[in-house]
Amino acid sequence: MAPRVLVSDALSETAVQIFRDRGIDVTFDPSLGKDKERLAQVIGDYDGLAIRSATKVTEKLLAHAPNMKVVGRAGIGVDNVDIPAASKRGVIVMNTPFGNSITTAEHAIAMMMALARQIPEANASTHAGKWEKSRFMGVELTGKTLGLIGCGNIGSIVAERALGLRMKVLAYDPFLGEERAVKLGVHKVELEELIARADVISLHVPLTDKTRNVLSAEALAKTKKGVRIVNCARGGLIDEAALAEALKSGHVAGAALDVFAVEPATDSPLFGMPNVVCTPHLGASTTEAQENVALQVAEQMADYLLTGAVSNALNMPSVTAEEAAVMGPWLKLAAHLGDFIGQMTDEPIEALNILYDGTVAEMNLDALNCAVIAGVMRAANPDVNMVSAPVIARERGIQLSTTRQEKSGVFDGYIKVTVVTADRERSLAGTVFSDHKPRFIQIKGINIDAEVGAHMLYTTNEDVPGVIGTLGTTLGRNGVNIANFTLGRSAQGRDAIALLYLDETPPQKVLDELRDTGLFRQIRPLQFDIG
Repeated sequence: MAPRVLVSDALSETAVQIFRDRGIDVTFDPSLGKDKERLAQVIGDYDGLAIRSATKVTEKLLAHAPNMKVVGRAGIGVDNVDIPAASKRGVIVMNTPFGNSITTAEHAIAMMMALARQIPEANASTHAGKWEKSRFMGVELTGKTLGLIGCGNIGSIVAERALGLRMKVLAYDPFLGEERAVKLGVHKVELEELIARADVISLHVPLTDKTRNVLSAEALAKTKKGVRIVNCARGGLIDEAALAEALKSGHVAGAALDVFAVEPATDSPLFGMPNVVCTPHLGASTTEAQENVALQVAEQMADYLLTGAVSNALNMPSVTAEEAAVMGPWLKLAAHLGDFIGQMTDEPIEALNILYDGTVAEMNLDALNCAVIAGVMRAANPDVNMVSAPVIARERGIQLSTTRQEKSGVFDGYIKVTVVTADRERSLAGTVFSDHKPRFIQIKGINIDAEVGAHMLYTTNEDVPGVIGTLGTTLGRNGVNIANFTLGRSAQGRDAIALLYLDETPPQKVLDELRDTGLFRQIRPLQFDIG
């Protein structure tokens, strides 16, 4: 059955057609974005939801969407999506951070130039029939120092344009490497230095606890007298009341804002000030940008629903289509290893230690970690997935450690998972052979070569005669067919293990009979999703 996607906001017909062309059953009804009750009534039928800003994806709405797998936001901001609630329900939340980068960067440059030459005020004055040529004395941008707070996708484009205007560019960004800074032609500095040296400050960071009021009253007081400030990123990055006071005092020469702490902004201490340029959050508002983000979200959602590729997810590691093709068998192995350990562990888990060896160590470990965690947590919660599992694990205080190492054995690559509880540690390793089938290769330190079956029975015992016969006769007497079996032992007469492949899950009566023999230390039925 084809995946179903609901488009509840105004996306272009071209974007909607992308879903159709890729075999997805799509419903396009932009009226639903503003009709919460009707949206809640129909949302349960869909696997994906494509939105802009009108639709509010709340915990209440998600409660009506048991089949929902992905929410795609055509744009950067996801203030209208309850990401924690989506994560707990295993719903991936995607945005499109690159589709409007150029548009937003150009708006920042336009705002900076309008501010430098007082274009909005001069325009209004001239329209009013005045000719106040001497009143509007501007400043050149050439040779001035631009300070970028944030130099990611948009900030780097602003830097490129500013360098073209012959400006000097300083950048504060903890994630900007020295090599990247040199390539961009910017000088990487700390925030304090940027604030003290910049003639123009432009903000290009998301709103987080660390960036909120990054330009506070205290920071504004440390800026160069006559500084001009541009914000086309997010409201809340600047203390607007403090900025208004700095403008009134003349310490700040002007400000240009496209975003505000409260939007829609119908009132602000900055409104009506002669040295302030305001626009109503137009950063992404160009025909090209709106089309780009719509096309991008459609492609991303279709990729995920059809191939498992994850792009620009905000609550899960991204996995490209190329990675998904190569990693697919390894992701299955990671999930099976987690499943095995989760089904074997009844006591509270304190830590998960995951070792990646050889070729797999070079893959996307964040995604593989999520697959392992999802497998472990699935024993207690069958509905958990790669999105929700890490959230649940963190809530339970489970510590995760990851180690990668170069090829160290006969296998080109393998994954080893160790679970730690208050009383014990339990380890399991697996690999993927050239046939792309996951295999268990070590259990409790005992080497084994076992494929993964839908219904399996795991036993441990002392290596003595008669155990295999007891397994066969007990299962046969109760009508449980053994399709195959794999054995392993640490040494003659020591620890031994068996993995039996069954046609069905053995009844409790069979398990009780096996325990009553006194031959087995552990008897555990296992189930795996091998679809």
